[in-house]
Amino acid sequence: MQYDYNLFIIGAGPGGLAAAKRAAKYGARVAIAEQHHIGGVCVNQGCISKKSMVYASDFARLLASAGNWGWQVKHQTFDWQYFKAVRDQEVARLRERHQAALIEAGVELIPEKAILIDPHTIHVSDRQITAEKILLAVGGQPMQPQLPGVEYAVTSREMFGLEKLPQRIAIIGSGYIGVEFASILRAFEVEVTLLEQADTILHGFDQEVQQAVRSGLLQQGIHSFCNTTVKEIAPGAAGLQLTLDGDQTQPLTVDTVLCAIGRTPNLAGLGLEQAGVQIQDGAVTVDAYSRTSQANIFAIGDCTNRLPLTPVARAEGHAFAETEFGNHPCHIDYTYVPSAVFCRPEAAAIGMTEADARDKYGDHAIQCHRTEFEPLFSRLDRYPGKAMLKLVLHRSTSKVLGVHVVSQDAAEMIQGIAIAIKRGITKPDFDEMIGIHPTLAEEFFH
Repeated sequence: MQYDYNLFIIGAGPGGLAAAKRAAKYGARVAIAEQHHIGGVCVNQGCISKKSMVYASDFARLLASAGNWGWQVKHQTFDWQYFKAVRDQEVARLRERHQAALIEAGVELIPEKAILIDPHTIHVSDRQITAEKILLAVGGQPMQPQLPGVEYAVTSREMFGLEKLPQRIAIIGSGYIGVEFASILRAFEVEVTLLEQADTILHGFDQEVQQAVRSGLLQQGIHSFCNTTVKEIAPGAAGLQLTLDGDQTQPLTVDTVLCAIGRTPNLAGLGLEQAGVQIQDGAVTVDAYSRTSQANIFAIGDCTNRLPLTPVARAEGHAFAETEFGNHPCHIDYTYVPSAVFCRPEAAAIGMTEADARDKYGDHAIQCHRTEFEPLFSRLDRYPGKAMLKLVLHRSTSKVLGVHVVSQDAAEMIQGIAIAIKRGITKPDFDEMIGIHPTLAEEFFH
């Protein structure tokens, strides 16, 4: 059968873009449909926009500490509208760059919603398109808790477009999104309350990372309550009132409520059932090569049941294209994928937590090398604090199973060390290295 395209991709986020360009490089006829903005959530309402806010908030901390370093800074004001304008200019530039890259690769961009009709047919606007292979790269969307008054709350999508910063905000959820926004907004002098239903923040991170980050947040004046459930959000004369249950029961009144309880695959209205694509627990199920239950339909990124990270989606897109169009079957190894939380203090990790390592190998087989110290900059900072570096080791082999850092530039440190961890570095290997002084990372080599 003759198809319109060798590959049709739904979703022009990092994964879809990577797959499109790589497949086209191998001579495939490729089209990609995107009903919103090219670049996906990461560029438009996620990583890039959020990291821009992180950088902007860092200036507040630098200015607050500048006097301790001899600077005379008399006027400190922040123009939210101006910042939004320059941030949006950068986002627009990235969109244009992605679109230009598609054009250069010979990929057709279709700015429309695409719906699956059958395993080889896609409905787009007023026409039907056929494709030999279809790739789902539709990403995810913010989850909303089931509670009365949730319609008064916003999600991470709306946070980037607020007309003005609130004076008081409650953040429901203390994962990386909630914690990052808490840190950012506190630097802008917003009164922040973090509400977490579980007994700790940053689920999935090492316990000592959780404790160190929470300590830093509290030191900045952020209110953090765990084992606390929001029962209702209701408008009142003084703002939005939250009814709470658990460790914290005193009602809370704020200007804005941010729901940051996680994300869910963006699969509604996609036509998966009529195309024969199975889902489980709300996500598309795939094998190691991103193939769904329908042999010619594949899925990558946040719409699957794998790691919801931008670099992972991009890597999955490349692996898919190499396998299906480059005659080079390959798949992703998820064992050592670094991650970071761009809060202040910053946290980053790769590999196993101490708890995971003990569960897998037993308490007797695991030892940890941990150091805590006060960095030079922190000694005169407005919020002095200690950095924490932790290695999780297999006792008999000294192999490093995990690395966990809470410190300035933690993400950069972990990124640089990731390849060594993946290659099986041991603690003696660390000890033989000579570090750069004075740096934070040199503490790894003592």
